[in-house]
Amino acid sequence: MALAAPPDLSDTAVPVLPLSRTYPRGRYIEPHEHDWGQVLYAMSGVMWVETPNEALVVPPQRAVWLPPGVLHGIRVVSDLEMRNIYLRPALAQTLEGTVQVFEVGRLLRELILSLVAETDKDSQYYNALVGLALLELERAKRSLLKVPMPDDSDRRLMNVCQAVMIEPSLDVPFEQHAENAGASVRTLARLFQSLLGMGFAQWRRQVQLATSVAQIIQGVPLSKIARSMGYSPSSFSDMFRRELGIPPSRYPLGTQEE
Repeated sequence: MALAAPPDLSDTAVPVLPLSRTYPRGRYIEPHEHDWGQVLYAMSGVMWVETPNEALVVPPQRAVWLPPGVLHGIRVVSDLEMRNIYLRPALAQTLEGTVQVFEVGRLLRELILSLVAETDKDSQYYNALVGLALLELERAKRSLLKVPMPDDSDRRLMNVCQAVMIEPSLDVPFEQHAENAGASVRTLARLFQSLLGMGFAQWRRQVQLATSVAQIIQGVPLSKIARSMGYSPSSFSDMFRRELGIPPSRYPLGTQEE
């Protein structure tokens, strides 16, 4: 499938450039960067946004803020309806200089969709949408759906990390990941500690938690989430509670039964 044409960010007269994108499950968009800041919003579907230092899972009701010049790749987990808002550098300075995940409330969601749909980019109405959207972006609640990622210094570790993000289940043992990556178990364990500061099991739990939270937000039953991670419902609930301090049934924005 042909890649979507890159956005034309040459017109510095426009304050923002909104774009609509549709990607199928399994698509991987190679790492790239923009001179403008970028808001990536998943209207439907789930994606992982990978930066040099961390990966961020983005379900509906969440968006990622990427400051200008941040290298990022996108891994599409399920069929994705994406809405992008590019902010010219002067406007991008009004937001953080670091990558952020934030919650998208009803008003911000409608503002993003309205910016994409509006055809008259020179109107007073459009400028008002831009101003209100910036205010909502500044006040949106930040989220913690982040997973540390290695740099490119060892491709074996990166391959394992990407494989776990695709299939985070306990059913895939560490030894199998090591074999698939062409590394010994001892070497791979050392790489996790030296480059990510934690063991494989702890790092995989962070991926599992981020993935689980994304699925809870989408309304996936907890029993199904637990099975997909290789847990029984009770052991999944125990793990979730240990890591986040609350059971998954009480996670904010999630009201399923255990």
